[in-house]
Amino acid sequence: MVGAFLTGFLLGISLILAIGAQNAFVLRQGIIKHHIFYVALFCAFSDALLICLGVAGLSFFFGNFINEFSNYIFGLSSIWLATYGLIRLIAAFRSDSKIKIEASSPRKLLPTISVLALITFANPHVYLDTLVLIGSISQKYTGMLKIAFTIGASLASFVFFFTLAYGARFLTPIMQKSLSWRVLDFLIALVMFFIAIRLAYEGNWI
Repeated sequence: MVGAFLTGFLLGISLILAIGAQNAFVLRQGIIKHHIFYVALFCAFSDALLICLGVAGLSFFFGNFINEFSNYIFGLSSIWLATYGLIRLIAAFRSDSKIKIEASSPRKLLPTISVLALITFANPHVYLDTLVLIGSISQKYTGMLKIAFTIGASLASFVFFFTLAYGARFLTPIMQKSLSWRVLDFLIALVMFFIAIRLAYEGNWI
């Protein structure tokens, strides 16, 4: 059960540890100390909701299909995750990424959450990562192991977004350096490759 939880947690962290509009928005709110709790809660809850829908939805609607073709699903998920890892590995050597926070006047809570909702749910990758990828990988677990995996993946979002929001003032000077992002990209790539190899093994591809 611990292994399933850790797999879910590491996978969840790996998929959201990347520069993006949502993360930059959360960082900015943390820096200006405006609606920090609600911004972090919205992001984490949105991720957790989509993860649960992905896990439960695939299990309920495609249960027989997944059981019959599980080896192919795990193999394709492995390739998908390995491709993500390769992208992050290339970024580790080539990228000059850095966080840039634009200064502007603080918004009230409702407009802030409205903008954040648009940034979150208008991003197609959030559905691919949560509903499809995490949902597919969860199918290699059953019963309590699947629950542990889902809790791990969901908890990763809460840990990440609350750490990002409340630690923004400490993290921003570090993440404004491209070297920091290269190290982070390299570590993300290693985690993704590790999980991809495990999936390939589970699907009898290796």
